[in-house]
Amino acid sequence: MNIFLLLFSLSIIPFALADSSSSPSPVLDIKGDKVQTGSNYFILPVIRGHGGGGLTPFNVKQNNTCPRDIMQWLDEDQEGLPVVFTRVDAQKGVVRVSTDVNVRFFTPTICARETIWKIGEYDDKLKQYFVVTGGVEGNPGRETVGNWFKIEKFESDYKVVYCPSVCKFCKVICKDVGIFITKDGVRLLALTDTPYKVMFKKTF
Repeated sequence: MNIFLLLFSLSIIPFALADSSSSPSPVLDIKGDKVQTGSNYFILPVIRGHGGGGLTPFNVKQNNTCPRDIMQWLDEDQEGLPVVFTRVDAQKGVVRVSTDVNVRFFTPTICARETIWKIGEYDDKLKQYFVVTGGVEGNPGRETVGNWFKIEKFESDYKVVYCPSVCKFCKVICKDVGIFITKDGVRLLALTDTPYKVMFKKTF
């Protein structure tokens, strides 16, 4: 099943284009400062003591290609790799809730061009959509609808969701981005019914 079939599966909801005339609330980091495009942030779990640290690219198949999966570290002391947010309007400034953004791992490796988050192909074996890298930054529309995520308020904290509104003609699913634990205990980023409550920590 490809990304276009994803548009018409599960809970089907139409959405208008992002960024209305009234600006949504800014996303705040752990210090209470506004999260900015172009800056580096660790995405960390709010709930501590239950295992799990930050996020990092990971190669489940253990082959020699660039890692496409996104893994949560088991060690809570591991903050993972920082990410950079890009707004749907491509403008510099504040990241806001309920607004489409690209998410990109900040890394100087040879795979640096394959760091944009996107929704992967449906895994028939695990009956699951996973969040992977290899997306395209910018160019909002039908062809890139799988590359856009939103940050939403969740209680007093935040969660990441897949609910793009970059295509006014598309019907898309809306799911929380959470953690899927494989039989081997690997914690992978996936579309789930259980929100992953997160906070944002600026790297410097």
